[in-house]
Amino acid sequence: MSVSETWNYRIKAAQRDLIKRAGGIERAAELTAFSKSQVGRWNNAADPDLMPLVAVVVLEADTGAALVTAIMAEINGRRLSDPEEEKRGQATVFATFAEAKRHDAELTHSFSMAIADAYISSSEAEVADRKAAAQIEALTEFRASLAAVKAQGGTKAGLRVVGDD
Repeated sequence: MSVSETWNYRIKAAQRDLIKRAGGIERAAELTAFSKSQVGRWNNAADPDLMPLVAVVVLEADTGAALVTAIMAEINGRRLSDPEEEKRGQATVFATFAEAKRHDAELTHSFSMAIADAYISSSEAEVADRKAAAQIEALTEFRASLAAVKAQGGTKAGLRVVGDD
């Protein structure tokens, strides 16, 4: 399989997300021993520079998030598993669901504004892509929480009506 332009954009988006999780361009530069301008190029969707493997490994280890590795695995028809998946419980299910819905609302609002004039600019597409990436990340966390509940054989919802004594 050849790496298409679409995969390149996905890898660039994963790099950007990884840099953000690592604390931004300056901190990522400190961690990887690359210059701030080089890390800035990795962070820029319009720049063709991709992270070298050593930078990916350092930043993924620092953040605990295999964002670039997951995209590379997907390019090759593979998926990564999450060793923390079994540790998620009831409270996490509710929190991850709420977070996923928040990101859904942000993406819906952002994209609705973008398509209001029946034209999507490249910058509007970039904003929507960032919102979609955040939503995918939140949904992935929610799905992992649901998997933990299933593995535990279910969980009591623990919901109550506020003010109902």
